[in-house]
Amino acid sequence: MQELKRTHMCGQLSARDSGERVVVTGWVQRRRDLGGLIFLDIRDRTGIIQVVADGEVSKEAFETAGTLRSEFVVGIKGTVVMRKADAVNPKLKTGEVEVIAEAIEIFSRAQTPPIYIEDNSHVTEALRLKYRYLDLRRPSMQESLMLRHRVTMNVRRFLDQNGFLEIETPMLTKPTPEGARDYLVPSRVNPGSFFALPQSPQLFKQLLMASGVDKYFQIARCFRDEDLRADRQPEFTQIDIEMSFVDMEDIISLNERLMANIFEENLGVKLKMPFKRMTYKQAMEDYGSDKPDTRFEMKLVCIKDIVAGSGFRVFSDTAGKGGDIRGINAKGCGDSLSRREIDALVEYVKQFGAKGLAWIVVTAEGVKSPIAKFVTSEETDAIVERMDGKPGDLLLIVADRPGVVFDSLGGLRLHLGRKLDLIDKDAFNFLWVTHFPLLEYDDEAGRYVAVHHPFTSPVSEDIQLLDSHPERVRANAYDLVLNGMELGGGSIRIHDTIMQQKMFEVLGFTKQKAEEKFGFMLEAFKYGAPPHGGIALGLDRLVMLVAGKENIRDVIAFPKTQNAACLMTGAPAEADGEQLKEIHIKLDLE
Repeated sequence: MQELKRTHMCGQLSARDSGERVVVTGWVQRRRDLGGLIFLDIRDRTGIIQVVADGEVSKEAFETAGTLRSEFVVGIKGTVVMRKADAVNPKLKTGEVEVIAEAIEIFSRAQTPPIYIEDNSHVTEALRLKYRYLDLRRPSMQESLMLRHRVTMNVRRFLDQNGFLEIETPMLTKPTPEGARDYLVPSRVNPGSFFALPQSPQLFKQLLMASGVDKYFQIARCFRDEDLRADRQPEFTQIDIEMSFVDMEDIISLNERLMANIFEENLGVKLKMPFKRMTYKQAMEDYGSDKPDTRFEMKLVCIKDIVAGSGFRVFSDTAGKGGDIRGINAKGCGDSLSRREIDALVEYVKQFGAKGLAWIVVTAEGVKSPIAKFVTSEETDAIVERMDGKPGDLLLIVADRPGVVFDSLGGLRLHLGRKLDLIDKDAFNFLWVTHFPLLEYDDEAGRYVAVHHPFTSPVSEDIQLLDSHPERVRANAYDLVLNGMELGGGSIRIHDTIMQQKMFEVLGFTKQKAEEKFGFMLEAFKYGAPPHGGIALGLDRLVMLVAGKENIRDVIAFPKTQNAACLMTGAPAEADGEQLKEIHIKLDLE
């Protein structure tokens, strides 16, 4: 290594380096033997440089080059020269130059890899995760990791410049009774007691506000034992922010400027500010989702008042039971979709709990619909007018409980948006969704539970409803949504002990249980806590969207599978019997 100490990264060589003697190191991407010349593509995280081994320049380098195979790790000393005009490769950053090898050292030999080290290779996800250290060598994965680094550094610089302190909070904390399942860690020195890995630094960052820190942030590792999907992992990273003496406007403004900084620095995109805002109620009624994708229209339309007394029993019975009846207009689909495709949409909504899907095709002569004989012409005309139906349009209607209607039509809207290519994939539509419900009733638990968490403050004018109509109380909470994906959420917190105790009471906590679980926090607030609030943004999701990826696994170095397993290391794995004995655990797997 002393004689072959790297002087340049492979992808950084250019015409300005012509004539220089350099040392590059990296992996052999491929070798091409043309008899008297051997061409090598050498790869590192910055890119590829072509190296030429010429027996007339260095017999030793030429002979060594002849023994190389893909993924051998090498060091090469040589001189940078310009390529001939007809040999320039415009697909490479370094395509104008090449290195004439004078010496080649093999640092490590490699067996034939089980996956191709190149982009756009059709490799199964399971193989990619099993051999993740090979998968990470691919240029697109290297770029994703570098982008993640740049975004993280943007966040740190921006928040530092705005007066924030980066403070680490404990990874071993107290188990919590609310939210997702904890990952538990048994205590060896306290038999029968457990730590929990943090789902969020929520309590600690609020205690930091009570400590006078004023502005805190952390690139925080968090853990939730919940079912996985494309944008969720059991361990994840969030940009955790908390501020004192602020209101919702302060937090929204700060985060809009943070997003603008990240997108301009990494994509050269200037975001339009302020971002759009929408209440939770409006989002659900118009889009059937609390994280609507606003890159296309196709809003939900309520027709309950029109058909409440309809002869069509599905409509009238639903209205009579307090249900909801809404529809969406799939413009032009009455002409373009076959009956089989429409039937497939009927089946599609059933996964959301809908019992069916009524449809109406608008034509120049009138309407075509299986429900036409049950609905009067006046009702039909009113539906078509309300839903802005024009000849060729397909009106799709769901009648059911409000939650089912929103889920079904919200999901169907996104399905049609993708199917009909209505979504501008180059757009970045940021949206703040505000004024969520503070509480929702959990039938299984038989009590109200917090929609966000128990430390979110209610909107001041709704506090009077906590005892009489808790389901109508709105939260001083806000979510940041980008292209139909929740980037993060936050709230103005409760900072008053009496109000926090009231919240625990509404959630069904006894005073004893509240004291047992959160007594340290209630105690802290007794000594003076400032008004405060914050937000947690998903770093994995943010980088995924900036990178234009569809799965957060593509921007995480070592992700888990959907079964929360690591195929590379074999985790989780059985623990040794002596280890279990030491932490006072016996297994009962029956």
